[in-house]
This record gives sequence, structure tokens and C-alpha cells, in this order.
Amino acid sequence: MAKLNPDLLVNWFRNASPYINAHRGRTFVIHLDGDALSSAGLRELITDIALLNSLGVRLVITYGARTQVGEELGIRGLTWQEHQGRLLVDKQRLPAVLACVGSLRAELEARLSMGLANSPMHGAGLRVMSGNLITARPLGVRAGVDMHFCGEVRKVQVRSLESLLDQGMLVLLPPLGYSPTGEAFDLDAEEVATKVATQLQADKLILFGSAEGLKDSDGHLIRDLSPQDAEVLLEGLTDQPLLKRHLQAACNASRKGVARTHLLSYKRKGALLHELFTRDGDGTLITQLRYETLRGAKIEDVGGLLALLRPLEESGVLVRRSRELLEAEIERFTVIDLDGSIIACAALYPYPEVHQAELACVVVHPEYRHSQRGDRLLESIEKQARAAGINQLFVLTTHTAHWFLERGFAPAQVEQLPAARQALYNWQRNSQVFCKAL
Repeated sequence: MAKLNPDLLVNWFRNASPYINAHRGRTFVIHLDGDALSSAGLRELITDIALLNSLGVRLVITYGARTQVGEELGIRGLTWQEHQGRLLVDKQRLPAVLACVGSLRAELEARLSMGLANSPMHGAGLRVMSGNLITARPLGVRAGVDMHFCGEVRKVQVRSLESLLDQGMLVLLPPLGYSPTGEAFDLDAEEVATKVATQLQADKLILFGSAEGLKDSDGHLIRDLSPQDAEVLLEGLTDQPLLKRHLQAACNASRKGVARTHLLSYKRKGALLHELFTRDGDGTLITQLRYETLRGAKIEDVGGLLALLRPLEESGVLVRRSRELLEAEIERFTVIDLDGSIIACAALYPYPEVHQAELACVVVHPEYRHSQRGDRLLESIEKQARAAGINQLFVLTTHTAHWFLERGFAPAQVEQLPAARQALYNWQRNSQVFCKAL
């Protein structure tokens, strides 16, 4: 074994430390394709996953079994029959599916439990949990064909998953779901990964396949792009069905709030660590964030703000603001601009004479929630307030009290508001008042 240069090792460790701090306590969903589970690099990949666990990353592992099921069907003299992109799982094929999925789960649990002396996983002490954490429902009859035991995700048991992750356990989820009537259903593995990532509000979804990522027309690796741009490439991947499924899953997760989704290759040694702990990364990143800008609102944003606020005004969550009022108060607003669309906003109304300011109109578009955009807005507003000499923020809300409580606001009385704001308080709305010291 070649001797490592200690200076290079120390330098790498120092450069990786910001990423180590950033990933600690975060939730990652890692999806392994069936081919990845039978690859020569699985042992090293398992070691890298164990390293993430030791660094405090909360991990959920989902996996597919397409290759193994195909082989098992052949052994049993059964054919592979698809309908609408899904294996048709009837009573004859179901035992083969269950056998393959169960065997893979046992193998993964065994590999994640390794702890031999002088091995990278010595002393790791990983605790792996699995179980009936996915509730499924049958696909039923599709285009005249009975799908039998093919199912779709009905519910992810988020509370149970969170509890296991909070205990430091690694959760392993097979492509199976169970119905309230006691039946097992074959699930689309990529759907399981996407649903779990979105409902857990995971920070990352990482999909391992054979391809190292997306490539442009010249064959160069595309490092990062938005889901909007990525979806344009789907039609050109007909000869790469696995990459196409992974890309579709990545786009779906990104649009539903997962901040970053990654397409990596299990064939590339150390791809997971390169992507997570180096500046250049590895594979392809699908993210909305690079197209987002947090900035002060401009008069041109009034139309976008009206479209964002109107549904909440009509439901009574917010007090209605006219176009004229928004135009007059536009400098009070901070917005998140996603490729020309206003997807989030917040406003700051200072009362400098008493060093207080009102935080108002904190809104994130429903399709872009659960990705810390509200927190980014709050952080920006707090910085603006401090720069203006404000030492206390207050907010009035009727529906989102817990969100503010979780971010350091405390219950307050109307009498604690500035006199000018007390005079405008709407007693019919009976809004709750919260304050936060800056």
C-alpha cells in the first residue's frame, strides 16, 4: 500500500472541514440501483456511507432490485413483462420479487454491520433499521391491464423515520410497501427515494447509477443545472433508461423542495466523498438554488408579489394589499427571485423611535416550501433590522405561530407593540403577537 503524504492529508482535511460542519445533522437519502449492489465497488461505497454516519449525517438508504429480479425470474422460468414502464407483478412473479428484495436487504444489513479490525469500518458500530415504514396502495387496472401486486407509495411514516434518525440509526428502505389489508406491493424504487426525500424534507437526494452524470452534446460532464433545464434532456436519454429514471426522480424531488439532488456513478471510486467534501464535486447536481436570488424588491416585482400574496389574502391568512399600496411600500420588501419568478417574500416596517420593527408578509410559494427559503428571508430581514438600529422584531400572525416560535420569537401582548402599531391592530382578526430580540 502506498504511503500517504501527511502534508497533503492534513491540507485535504482542513479544506474538507467546512463541508463536514455543513453536513452534520443534515438528512441525506441515498439511492442504490440494483446494479450498484452487485458491483465490485459496493464495499468501498458502503465504507463511505459509514463514514458519513460517523460524521453525524442522518442517512436513509433506498435501493432497487431490477437486475436481480430479472435474473430470478429467468431461474424460475418466468418472463419479464412490463406495462407502462413497470414490471407486471402477478401471483407467479411476486415470490421472486420478495425473495430478491429480502435477500438484498439481508446482504446490505450484513455489509453495513462489518467491523473487522484493520478495516475502514472497524469500530463504526452502525445500527441499521428497516421495516414497514412505507404504506402502499395497488395501482389497480391501468389502460385495461390489471397490475396485480404493483403498487405506489401511499404514505411515508415520517414520524417513525425521524425517530429512528434522531437515535443515530441508518434506515434501510426496500422497494416494497404494505397495505392496511396486509398485502405486500412491489414499488418503483425511484418513487420510494423521491417520496421519502420530499416528505422527510431531506437536504440531499443522491442517486447512484452506472453513468457518471449528464453530458452535453460534446460529451462533457454537466456539473449542475436547474430541474427546468434538466427536464429538457429527458427525451434524449431513451437509450439510457436508468439515467432517465434517475434524472426524472431528481427533477421531481428538486421541484418539491429537496434543495440538492445528485447523479453519481457507483463505478467511480470515492464519488460520494468527492461530491460532498470537495469544491469541484463529482457527477451532476440538480438544484433550484443557483437560479435563485435573494434581493430587495423592485417596482417591476409588484405583479409577481400580487400573484404570490393573493391566494393567502383570499383565504384570510393575510390582510389584502392593493397594487397601489404595494407600489408605495415596495422598498420594504425582500424577495427570492427564481429565474424571473417571485417565489418568496418578506417585508420590514421599522419604528425607529422605539427601536422596533414589524416583520410582515413572510410568504413562500407552496411548491417551494421545506427548503429553508423562509429561514433565508428571516436572516436577511434580521440583518437589515440590525443595520437600521432595531433591537426587537415583532410579528402578527393567525396561522403560523409555531414557525416563529421555532425561530426564537416569544409570545407578547398587543400593549408591547409601538403605539402607532397598536392603533392599527385589527381586533377582529385577533392576530397573535410574537417578539424577538436582536
